[in-house]
Amino acid sequence: MSSNGAEVDGTLGAFSVDSTVPGAVPRGFEAFLHEWETRIGDRFPQPTYSPETIADFRVKSRVAKVRDVAITDVHGVSAVRTAGTPRGVEDQVRLYVVRRGAWTLGGSRDGGEHTVLGGQFLLRHVGRPSHFETVPNTTARVLVLPATMLKPLVGNRIMTGSANSPEIRLLAAHANMVHATMADLSPAGVHAAHSSLIELAKAVAQSRFDDMEPRLAPALAQAAKDLADSQLADPELSPTMLARELNVSVRTLQRAFATVGESATAYIRHRRLEEARLALTTPSGRLTVSELAAHWQFADSSHFIRAFKKHYGQTPTEYARATRPPAN
Repeated sequence: MSSNGAEVDGTLGAFSVDSTVPGAVPRGFEAFLHEWETRIGDRFPQPTYSPETIADFRVKSRVAKVRDVAITDVHGVSAVRTAGTPRGVEDQVRLYVVRRGAWTLGGSRDGGEHTVLGGQFLLRHVGRPSHFETVPNTTARVLVLPATMLKPLVGNRIMTGSANSPEIRLLAAHANMVHATMADLSPAGVHAAHSSLIELAKAVAQSRFDDMEPRLAPALAQAAKDLADSQLADPELSPTMLARELNVSVRTLQRAFATVGESATAYIRHRRLEEARLALTTPSGRLTVSELAAHWQFADSSHFIRAFKKHYGQTPTEYARATRPPAN
């Protein structure tokens, strides 16, 4: 269990709890609830959970609050269910992005339930508390967002779509950056992080984002990096492919990378070199230099050797020899 202190005025708050490892967090549900109430506050109240959920709470969670936005990343080994009849009034917009498993939501205006399966998202306005439940091994991200800024775009609709849409990719990349930089955010950084979260949530509601908005450039660059990391061995990986997947022009993508002091081509090249370097240190099943060059899409072994030496100061063979453990 870990936590970051909130700002004095309550603008920021963050914590993580992992009760999936037996004995790591005694009374996992109580630890989660305590951290939530301490770090996140009354603006985002928790529902009443079922006795089964409380007794068997095997959940890994990471939570961040930026002003009136809460980001919860959750992986539940056990199922999670609410209980009782929810009462009260809520005025929030919520975005559920489910990567694996299923998250079922009640409380819709038509009286029915909606299940968000792995690979999907659901965006809706919430006017009152509602039931939800997940199946075991569900991985998801839930964002609670201010209704004043987003309800005019969402209205009474329940919006669904692919969790791999360009808008969701950008929002996910920015949310990850918020988690990573919470402890170092200045007041100006808090404002920028919050503004970008709202703009990206609006983009999800409108199924498009303003690719000329400078505040979104870091999120676009990070989303492209995340996508590139998942496709490093693909021979089709290129700035053109990244731009197509993120529904922007190549020029817009290049402009976004310029804000972080790097080009998309350079990022792909150095990530492939890094993966090749790691492969050279593998104690068994090590690939040859020619095999590494082919696997990581270098034109030939000579090109790979030159690029590797320029980046690391040694040829691949020299590096492998230097890092090879001594013989017994």
